Amino acid sequence: MDTKPINIGAAHICTAPQMRLVDAAAMETARIPGIVLMENAALACVNELHSRFDFKKTSFAVFCGKGNNGGDGLAVARHLSNKGAEVYVYLTSGTEFAGDAGKNYDIVRALGIPVIEIENPSLLKNFIKSADCVVDAMLGTGLKGAARGMTAESIRAINEYSKFVLAVDIPSGVDSDSGEVLFDAVKADVTVTFAAYKRGMFLYPGANFCGKLVLYDISVPDYIMEVKGGRCYATDFEGIKRVFPKRADNSHKGDYGKIMVIGGSVGMSGAVAMSAKAALHCGAGLITAAVPASINNIIQNKIDEVMTLPLPEEGGRISRNTAERLAKRANLCDAVLLGPGLGRSEGVTGFVAAFLQHLTVPAVIDADGIYAVSKNLPALEKCNSEIIITPHSQELGYLTGKTAEEIEKSRFHISAEFAAKNGLTLILKGHHTIITAPDGDVNVNMTGNAGMAGAGSGDVLAGMCTAFLARGMNAYDAAVSAVYLHGAAGDYAAKKRGMDAMCAGDIISSIHHILPVEN
Repeated sequence: MDTKPINIGAAHICTAPQMRLVDAAAMETARIPGIVLMENAALACVNELHSRFDFKKTSFAVFCGKGNNGGDGLAVARHLSNKGAEVYVYLTSGTEFAGDAGKNYDIVRALGIPVIEIENPSLLKNFIKSADCVVDAMLGTGLKGAARGMTAESIRAINEYSKFVLAVDIPSGVDSDSGEVLFDAVKADVTVTFAAYKRGMFLYPGANFCGKLVLYDISVPDYIMEVKGGRCYATDFEGIKRVFPKRADNSHKGDYGKIMVIGGSVGMSGAVAMSAKAALHCGAGLITAAVPASINNIIQNKIDEVMTLPLPEEGGRISRNTAERLAKRANLCDAVLLGPGLGRSEGVTGFVAAFLQHLTVPAVIDADGIYAVSKNLPALEKCNSEIIITPHSQELGYLTGKTAEEIEKSRFHISAEFAAKNGLTLILKGHHTIITAPDGDVNVNMTGNAGMAGAGSGDVLAGMCTAFLARGMNAYDAAVSAVYLHGAAGDYAAKKRGMDAMCAGDIISSIHHILPVEN
């Protein structure tokens, strides 16, 4: 079969309106008939099924709506039947097909493939249980409102009785823009999507319904995707390799970035140590941990390769009065990390504001640094540095005055708004972390797992970001690379340790397994 999964280094993530523009341009500008796009979409689904099933020993139940998603399903049914599979087509919205979907309906009927218009929902249980695999081609990205009638009945029955489900383009019932599920949605084991990922696949609850996501090329030209597909992307390892900094034979430690990690407080020395260790494992040349004097010896004992700078303190936290002097020293570095374990108090808030006012080198603001900024947002406006900020949804809520629930419902929009308003690169952490540049470019991360939801994981990510900034990457590339490789290290650790047993230290110790290696 000619179709193949896309190398997602250049993969777009589109809204439904953007995909309509892409499809229209493919047909009108590139002169690709819609029936060809439909055929390629069907072949992509068949290709994915072929990797999982022996067609001659497999029975398929293909559920089709009346739109183009249903037309894709009808074409899938034809190919499966031609390859020796037992195939039954079930129609959830009647027999009135138009356009390219109508052509595929006529072909299926002419070939004698069994087509059953569902009228009695009590029969759905037997239809589904008798099949080894269900193909969901009922609604696709054209969903408007909640699923109704026989489509809704079919969704419920598929979720209850199916053995394996492949969703065509997007699971029926999932809003392709918001990820909202208004009634119910098909719970897919794998979703085969075409030309571009759909934004709702990365938002909850929709992300819970997609299963494994596989993106296939259906012959839409790259120039059309670039013009019509928007500026939201997914990346892969090949994309990271293209921007990853190289090491030269004739070099020294100063060539790979001087970093200052500012943080720590009494009882919270581990955060600084993990950030510094992560930066070391990402190739940083020189690292200084600037911490309250009372925990300086702890840091020295934790990491042999890191220098320390003991600072005046108030109540076990860095003193506000040291901000200007520390900024002058930090400005001699290539990048700064501000926040891990810093603590929360009025004094810390004042320290962070004063420090940022005098900072001129690129910086990552994380953890308690974010909280301090949220208490004095003008501090960002007064800072002249290139900034990466790394909140989870609750922390972004502190910065925007919204609840974590509001953030989760509008991750793309709120991230873009905050990044543009404040002229910074924003990493909104979570499953499918979103990285947003101030100019509107967006990247959605595809690595990582639930085992990374533990103490210290964010400190590791912040250290990795800072290392890549110090090694010369721009803020957006540093953020995208760090998030991807952080997730990849977490995936490696999960395979070795299991998600329940792994911890942040396992992510650090896995970094060397996943960094791009020069030939």
